[in-house]
Order: sequence, then C-alpha cells, then structure tokens
Amino acid sequence: MSSQVTLTLNPAFRVAPVRRRTFGAFVEHLGRCVYSGIFEPGHPTADEDGFRTDVLALTRELGVSSVRYPGGNFVSGYRWEDGVGPVEQRPARHDLAWHSTDPNTVGLDEFMAWAKKAEVEPMYAINLGTRGVEEALDVLQYANAPQGIALSDQRAENGSPEPHGIRMWCLGNEMDGPWQTGHKTAEEYARLATETARAMRQEDPDLELIACGSSNSQMPTFGAWEKAVLTEAYDHVDMISAHVYYSEKDDDQASFLASADDMDQFIDAVVATADHVRATLKRDKRIMISFDEWNVWYQHRAESRPPSGDDWPVAPVLLEDTYNAMDAVVVGNLLISLLRHSDRVASASLAQLVNVIAPIMTEPGGAAWKQTTFHPFALTSQHAKGEVLDVRLAAPTFENARFGTSSAADAVATWDEESGDLAVFVVNRGNQDALDLDADLSAFGELELVEAVTLHHEDPYAANSKDAPDTVTPQPNENIRVEGGRLVGSLPEISWSLVRLSRPAA
Repeated sequence: MSSQVTLTLNPAFRVAPVRRRTFGAFVEHLGRCVYSGIFEPGHPTADEDGFRTDVLALTRELGVSSVRYPGGNFVSGYRWEDGVGPVEQRPARHDLAWHSTDPNTVGLDEFMAWAKKAEVEPMYAINLGTRGVEEALDVLQYANAPQGIALSDQRAENGSPEPHGIRMWCLGNEMDGPWQTGHKTAEEYARLATETARAMRQEDPDLELIACGSSNSQMPTFGAWEKAVLTEAYDHVDMISAHVYYSEKDDDQASFLASADDMDQFIDAVVATADHVRATLKRDKRIMISFDEWNVWYQHRAESRPPSGDDWPVAPVLLEDTYNAMDAVVVGNLLISLLRHSDRVASASLAQLVNVIAPIMTEPGGAAWKQTTFHPFALTSQHAKGEVLDVRLAAPTFENARFGTSSAADAVATWDEESGDLAVFVVNRGNQDALDLDADLSAFGELELVEAVTLHHEDPYAANSKDAPDTVTPQPNENIRVEGGRLVGSLPEISWSLVRLSRPAA
C-alpha cells in the first residue's frame, strides 16, 4: 500500500546559502568522548600526539565543519589553565557535572592540534558558572593574542608560538539549568554575559559571541529567558544558543518520527523572541541561532546515569547510546529542519562526536565504527551545496500523541546554480506505508539523475555494531528515476533518502 508525496521545487524558492557551520559537532570532557575517543596514546592507530587516526579519518568522512569544546555541563566548573603546560604537572580534578575525574591530559593546545588534523573550525566555550570576566579574558589572550604578553608567551612556551585564532566563543553553557554548576537567573546571567562580551570585544572586536539560550524549549523560563538575556546583551553578541534532544518514549514511534516538527517550532519561537527584542531596541542587526547541541539521546537509559558516591572514575562509559535505523531517519529529518532555517540558524553542533551519544564509536585499543546516524549526516554535509530551497510539499498525514497531526513526509533541497547540481533530502516518517514520490523538475531545465540512495531497514530497531558495522547503511534506490522532466519513485516507510541530480554534461 502506498500514497503520494508531491514536491514543488523551484530555484526561485531560495531560503539562504548553505552554511558549512550547520555541520558542526561537539567534543566534551564527558565519558569516553576525549579519552579513548579522539585521544588514546598506545592505540595501534595513534599518531605522535596520541590522537586516534581512525577517528580522525571518520571525522573527516563525516564532514564535520566545526567542533564545540570543552563542554557542555563540564565547562561550568572547568579551569582552562589546568589543561595547558607540561602534562606531568597538570592537576587532576573532580568534574562535578558528570561525577568523574579529569586528568587534564588533553586541554586547549591539544584540542587545537587535533582540530587542525581533523580540518575543523574550533568553537570554544568559556566557564561562566564558577568563573567570570577575568578568566574569559585570560583564556582569550592565551588562545589568540600574538606573542608579547604574559599569556601568549606562555602559549608559545607550551609549544604553540602562533595564535590559535579561535573566532567562535560560547558565553557559558545552559546557565538556566538548575543542574548547572553556577546556575543563574536570567538577569544574573544577562549581566555577566554582557560584561564578559564587552571585555572580550575590547581585546578583539571581531569575535563571534554566542549567548546562552534556554537549555531546551520545555524549560519553564523558555522565551522569557531569551528576552531577558537579549535585552541586556543584544549589542554585544551575535548568536543565541538552542539545545534539544529527542528520543522514542513509551513506545510512541509516531511522535518520535515527527520530532522535526518540534525543532521547527523551537527555531521559530527563538527567532520571534529575538526579533521582538530587535524591534523594541530599534536595532538593525539580527541575532542568529547557534543550535550547538542537538541529537537523539535516550536520557532515561541506564547508560546515561553518571557514577555516584565515592566513585570518581576517569573516562567512564557514559551516554553510549546505540542508534537504530529509526534514529537515523530522525537525525536526517532534523538536518532537514536545520537547513530549512538557514536564514537564521548560523551554526549547529551535533552532540556529540565520539562514543557519547555519537555517530562514531570506538573500542579502547580496538576498532572504530559508524553508527546508523553517521550516514545521513555525512551525506547531507557532503552534498548540500549552493542555496537552500524551500520545498513545498503535499503528503498524507499521520496521527501522533505529541503533535496531533503531522505530514508523513518532509523534505528540503539545495541548488548549486553554478555547477547545476540539485540535491533533494526527503524522509518518509510514516510508519505504515511507502510513499510514491513525484516532483516537477521543469523549472531547473534539463536534469539527469546522478544518484539516489535510501537509508531503510525492515526492522526500524536494527543497529550497527563493532562486529556488524554495515547492518544499516544507505543503499541505491533503483525505484527513483527521472521521467519526462519529473522525479518519480518510491520511498519505503521510515526512511531517509538523498536524490542527486545535475545538468547533463555539455
């Protein structure tokens, strides 16, 4: 049984240019993300700096553009200076956020060395939980100032004579959350963030600064927090953060598959609040969104419970979710939402990169492999180019407990006019029927099919593992074709697809 999804595609329906920063990720000192994730001296693939080259290769294949570091909840108690200088002199510290011990073997300089090898742009988060303006200026001067002052000379002595040149800075993390070390009211945080931003711009006026938005849209202060923070900080910041995680709850497949509806509403609400403040303050500048934490995360599972009591381990197994085919479809759909909002989402970070709710998994001393969610991210990053197009879509609907009624399909497209490449990203998020695809391509002139791949498994709970890393992978979709200037084919239930088209060679 199947129904039809009709896509209206036109190169005039432009949203904004594709932003490479949409394809960012996140490395936090949490669980095994750093230690035995990106960094494992003695591993068979480790390079001279102790970084796993298998993970570096997968990071580049994933198409990651930027990486947020070092947290996350971790950063709200972090002393950045513990992680620089001779490794043997660095103190171990308790991390209150995840009830773990951080040996500080990896710090700012090591991360920057890794980022260069991974070919990613750094996004650095500063501690505004237990610290403030002075410490923010210290780490900024250590990271970015040319030699000639105490902190930049210290960086040079530690082996990095040239400035790191970090442009994106997060002004704290989730400061509205009662779980956060140094949790603050909106007014307290707004004042601290504004003073920190003002001081940092005195050091370097061209930084890109990100204020903390709500930890999620379900926070009781959501909206009011953004308004208070931006009213105070508007002139001094460029972006405000958004964080969200989704998971299947109570065996409610339908609501989970419709998760992107919530992301759409979340982004629209933050934009509305930011633009209200803009109008009230009578400013020309528009505040953009840094969606610097998003993913599927099963927070109710045992693997998300940190240690307790007298147990303060180094790099414990934490948040190591195993992702299935349905999770990958949802991740692909969330990327569609982020691209659809490229006019206001300036940056995004999949949380996280390795082992911790991650597309890449590693075994200490052993293999690295791709989770199901690796694939839609990698293919979208690789093929989303040019301008994002607003796709008009007509499809059947399905009922779900959270949103009531949702479209069974969702889609976005990108058009590179210079090369003549059109990429269509489409999900069938209905859990019952296949969908017949129909799209009129006549507005683009003659196009030919380059590739059509679909991620789908008969068992939506099928997952990849170390021993079976290719259980769920995108496969050629032989049903999709171009006929008479139309894109037609079939999309199985619970599936994510990429269709690539291009002008014929001259």
